[in-house]
Amino acid sequence: MGESRVNLPDPGNPAAHPDPDPDPDAEPTASGAAEVLGQDLHVELAAAGGRRTVLMAALREAVRSGRLAPGTRLPPYRSLAADLGIARNTVAEAYGELVAEGWLTARQGSGTRVARRAEPLTPRRPRRQPPGPAEPAPPTHNLRQGQPEDASFPRGPWLASARRAVSAAPNEAFGPGDPQGRVELRRALTDYLARARGVRTSPERIVICSGFAHALRLLAGAVLPGPIAVESYGLPFHRALLAAAPVATTPLSLDESGARVVELADLPQVRTALLTPAHQFPTGGPLEPERRTAVVDWARAVGGLLLEDDYDGEFRYDRRPVGAVQGLDPDRVLYLGSASKSLSPAVRLGWMVLPDHLVDDVLAVKGEREGWTGVLDQLTLADLITSGGYDRHIRRMRQRYRRRRDQLLTALERHAPHVHATGISAGLHAVLRLPPGTERSAVKAATWQGVALDGLASFRHPAATMAAPDGLVVGYATPSDHAWTPALEALVRALPPPLAPSGPQAAATDTVADTADADADTDAPDADADADADAEPDVRR
Repeated sequence: MGESRVNLPDPGNPAAHPDPDPDPDAEPTASGAAEVLGQDLHVELAAAGGRRTVLMAALREAVRSGRLAPGTRLPPYRSLAADLGIARNTVAEAYGELVAEGWLTARQGSGTRVARRAEPLTPRRPRRQPPGPAEPAPPTHNLRQGQPEDASFPRGPWLASARRAVSAAPNEAFGPGDPQGRVELRRALTDYLARARGVRTSPERIVICSGFAHALRLLAGAVLPGPIAVESYGLPFHRALLAAAPVATTPLSLDESGARVVELADLPQVRTALLTPAHQFPTGGPLEPERRTAVVDWARAVGGLLLEDDYDGEFRYDRRPVGAVQGLDPDRVLYLGSASKSLSPAVRLGWMVLPDHLVDDVLAVKGEREGWTGVLDQLTLADLITSGGYDRHIRRMRQRYRRRRDQLLTALERHAPHVHATGISAGLHAVLRLPPGTERSAVKAATWQGVALDGLASFRHPAATMAAPDGLVVGYATPSDHAWTPALEALVRALPPPLAPSGPQAAATDTVADTADADADTDAPDADADADADAEPDVRR
């Protein structure tokens, strides 16, 4: 019987074990030698000691610490030798000895890798926490406002637009970006905003940014000194951005007709106002026409400006679209929009439609080169708009979100008729008006039901003086289709019951109830049993 023999490489003879991973990207130089283009590997070599010994120690420590995980492919020894400035034989010998020791493995065609059985990084033991009260489970259902459904992103149309945009892009598009944004996108937005939102502008008045927050950072302080009038309810994040500028904010009261802009007359130090006229955030409802005209007249009279946050203007359901206030006076209104609600927050693109005299000021703050938004995304969005894909996506999502809103209203009518939804004619969220004094307990109950949402109080300006109603802000656009129904059921279970009447009304109610109970006992002794058998289960239990 023949004997199988395996020839092990001699660590001292690199010719005996050719590089198991010759670099396929090696390119010939002018002298005909191959230029090594292997992958990078950061190795710190001690100053003292032989190079082979020092390299082996460094590689062992990298494996032992976990920086080089098991299975990690090391660069060819010729590449590592060139990077470290040492002889190839030195690296080859170090590799050979570490293979023999079991730290590395080497196979022809597979390269040199960290051995699977190499000593792994010992994980740090978690600190033992003292016992405390039980914590609610992590949220199962995401009903936070401000985010469209992740799964709805138009991947196919976006990819098609990206291919067309990259193919048609001029060579200069791949150089340093223009801080004002690609002209292709500014032209597309000029046409789209005029057609869909009633915005009056030109490509020269549009500056591309990475979203509303980026626009606010560019404008606050340097371009628009404070104080700025804001609505009594709005995103705390935006108020924090202004405060960091630093720009002081003064709240305007709200009612069913939107912001009470008449209060601006009592604020002589204010020259700028930030509003959400199309759909007040978060309470809902558009700014009524008389107030839209009044706030523009105020800006003209005091030489001020209005910042118009059109965060979800495309999504309306039960009313005709409300055009942008910017159309009333393009020289006094700065129109701000983004793709975060219409497409996804992952598309970091927004736009500022500016008065002509502010364009240079904003670009000076932004800098000489585009450092925030990718040119390829700008070109892709421009193609998506001009090809009609953006409009088709908006119409499709408008129908989907309207169905969800209707399902929310139906669930409230059936299981919690004492809870009323407002701000439902447009947008991606609704405000559920709760009985007085129940908001905090309702948010806590939602947490225990695995529902992530926000109470209305969390959006209130600290200096607001208007009445503080109780409510929940429910983002019905956020869950995926398969997660929407269980999220809605969990939400309904978390809603508070109606408040019991008190005083004379309660006494009268008790008398009527007692009489009704007596009549029921006399005339239909089995009515309760029949009713229990036929009743629909209460989903709030």
